[in-house]
Amino acid sequence: MLIGRDAERRAIEQLIAGARVGAAGVLLVTGEPGIGKTTLLDEAAVLADGLQVLRARGTEAESELPFAGLLQLLRPALTDLDRIPGPQRTALAAALALGPGTAGAADRFAVGAATLSLICRYAENTPVVLLVDDAHLLDRPSAEAVLFAARRLVADPIAMVIAVRSQQLQPFQADLPTLRLDGIPLEAAQQIIRHLPAELVEQLHHTVAGNPLALLELADDPDRLLRIPPGVPLPVPAMLAEAFASRANGLSRDARTALLIAAVDDPELGVVSRGCAEAGVDVAALAEAEAAGLIAIRDSQVQWRHPLVRSAIYTSADPTERRTAHQAVARAAPDPDRRAWHLSEAVLGADDEVAAGLVVAAEHAAARGAYAVAATAYERAGRLSRGSPDAAVRLVAAGEAAWSAGQAERAEVLLDDALLLRPPAPVAIHVQAIRGDIEMKCGSPRRARDILVAAAAESTEPDVAVGLLADAVAACLQLCDTAAGLDAAGRLDSLLPVLERPGARIVGMLASGVAKVLAGGSGGTDQIRDALALTPDDEAGRDRRRQYWTVMGALFLRETGTGRALLQQAMHERREQVALAALPGLLFLLARDDATTDRWADAEASYDEAIRLARETGETTEEAMNLAGLAWLMSHQGRARSQELALRCLRICAQHEIHIGTTWSLFALGDLELARGDPAAALPQYERLVDRLAEYGIKDPDLSPAPELVEVYLRLGRPDDARRVALEHSVLAEAKGQPWSLARAARALGEAGESEQEFLAALSRHEQTPDAFELARTRLAYGAWLRRVRRRVDARTQLRLAVQGFDLLGALGWADQAAAELKATGETARRRVPSTADDLTPQERQIAVLLVDGNSIREAAARLFLSPKTVEYHLRKIYAKLGIHSRGELAEHLASGRT
Repeated sequence: MLIGRDAERRAIEQLIAGARVGAAGVLLVTGEPGIGKTTLLDEAAVLADGLQVLRARGTEAESELPFAGLLQLLRPALTDLDRIPGPQRTALAAALALGPGTAGAADRFAVGAATLSLICRYAENTPVVLLVDDAHLLDRPSAEAVLFAARRLVADPIAMVIAVRSQQLQPFQADLPTLRLDGIPLEAAQQIIRHLPAELVEQLHHTVAGNPLALLELADDPDRLLRIPPGVPLPVPAMLAEAFASRANGLSRDARTALLIAAVDDPELGVVSRGCAEAGVDVAALAEAEAAGLIAIRDSQVQWRHPLVRSAIYTSADPTERRTAHQAVARAAPDPDRRAWHLSEAVLGADDEVAAGLVVAAEHAAARGAYAVAATAYERAGRLSRGSPDAAVRLVAAGEAAWSAGQAERAEVLLDDALLLRPPAPVAIHVQAIRGDIEMKCGSPRRARDILVAAAAESTEPDVAVGLLADAVAACLQLCDTAAGLDAAGRLDSLLPVLERPGARIVGMLASGVAKVLAGGSGGTDQIRDALALTPDDEAGRDRRRQYWTVMGALFLRETGTGRALLQQAMHERREQVALAALPGLLFLLARDDATTDRWADAEASYDEAIRLARETGETTEEAMNLAGLAWLMSHQGRARSQELALRCLRICAQHEIHIGTTWSLFALGDLELARGDPAAALPQYERLVDRLAEYGIKDPDLSPAPELVEVYLRLGRPDDARRVALEHSVLAEAKGQPWSLARAARALGEAGESEQEFLAALSRHEQTPDAFELARTRLAYGAWLRRVRRRVDARTQLRLAVQGFDLLGALGWADQAAAELKATGETARRRVPSTADDLTPQERQIAVLLVDGNSIREAAARLFLSPKTVEYHLRKIYAKLGIHSRGELAEHLASGRT
């Protein structure tokens, strides 16, 4: 019977009731040891009568065993493994050691997606309740898989309750609904302890702050209260551990040894029995510990009264006794990986044989996607082989595995330790490449630039040096460091003639060209175009660097074609592989490409997904860049949220020196005010941006707000400033020589000099670019000029098209301005009736597009890392918003309202 937890019981009851009717729910239960988390989960199991219950409990003994907790949780559901998408099935089978592991097969996010798919399949016929106790003791890969699924449960008949200690929330301190357990009230304590006087119970309750387990322990030894100084707070976990250790010290030597054997390994009685035999004691001695209330033996398992009992037994043992116990268990262990872990706890000093065993265990863990576990195994191997030439290599492997597990700080420490051992040059260069990648994604682009440039200088392999220099240029792009970018471009150009691989040559040419364009140098656009025309080998076609630079090069030219096709191929592959860490960057490039066309809704959906995934994967740089991109896009539509996004981005960029994100955010803030028709408010934002561009040395006209400043100055009655800015900008645009740049520059000259020839030149240039927004801006400016020179009929043609263009994009502020100009000619604009498709959220639009493109519900769910029920839930909302009932109608709505 649950006493003193009425409110908590109701919360669990409501959660499970929701699952019964198809509404998913997740609850994170937190509290100190002994507070009653396990008891509450037991009550949840009772309340789940008639439902399917999946249950797991973390243990210290299995905290370094890859996916031990996940296997425990999912075992009953594995009958449905063949019913989940193929790549996810492969990843989960490899992770749980149910099938062969291959490199990359068990990416940690792929395992999370597979976990979600499996429990949703399992819940199709009968609702499911998942109960995870002591989740802070789960192995890290299992914990991450559970968290991945928990974050995405929306519309499935599933309830999940996760219990963790208050001070050990990692990684569950995320955005999960939380129920904190505090001590039970005095009235409940008096119901639990009836054999003591009320005054003593009250004192006891006050001493332990209502902790139920501590109440029961002290109630068995009330004299203990007399040994506690009055008014001195007593840490409950420490007090409980001391009480349990004291009780164990009263056992016989054989019983204590058997108990210690049980504490260091698997609770399965057969395993404990073999370990006891190796230690020379009879497993039957555990009966003493059971009689003392420390353990219970049920279903051939040694069950600890509480995890603190196990911890107390282990930590109170003499170090020599612990090593002896680990040696005994190692000799008894049939699994070589488990044997290696125990031997690593048993040795003193270096031991190359044990280290070699740990390397094998690490390789097995990495093949299953358990990179956090692999990192620990590699690290131990490195520490145990410190006098060996392999020590540095093993620490590098540990750092790389830690980075693959998303543990950036840990990876940095391990890699620094490896460098202190002075590894061979190729190993040291590989270390710097990893460190550069870490800094690029979640650290400082400045440090990334310095690390990568230095590593490239040390490399004697041209292909490797080119890759490092290309990454350095990417860092310079984020940093807006044009001088260092040009220097890297010069070094790339010097290496191009000696490269062996076509893919490396393409990457080098593209990176060099982009650096030159950013700095306003000559030859950059031609170099990018030449690189895009080259045919790579098959290997380069899937190279991450080539994919990045091909799309980046196309974006710098403001052209579409090869870059977009390669990007879409990469996106398809990464979604199939559930490679979430690669998606934010690819989504950014896809969104940026869409944002320079008329596919604004698609761009918003990609930016939105990228921001969510970047936060989940810890990629700070990608989060900032996608925030900046979305802010800039929304600013063109005059949406207030643009300001919020831009300010968030500016905070991140200031902390990490992501200067390119700063420039975009300032551009967004200016464009927002201009879209609202407030040039006075836009001016300081644009002037701040001009100052920053000058500070950074950026001369790429595409990042300049000069055309916007020309318009602002004219509206504020400053024609001389407008002409000066227009002429200066025209020089930069002519140097770049690209249609998008030339079109904007010609429009600015037309507005500042009131030259029809420049407006016509701008319209001609726009025909060579896909940017519908800039075309509409030019039509508005040209039409307004025609009206001012009293050519009203000609003005109406341009202004009608401007209104239509802005309306289709959802740039309503600009459409209003164009409509006002049209009205001034004597004609009222025929405004587009907003499509109900415009009301779809970014995620709803993604789902709608995938379904219209022919994907099934399950295929769409797999691509977006959602459950099929969640996709169905969103589809119902889509149909309700649009007032439709079929996918055919959905396709028509998207086509009519596609922006």
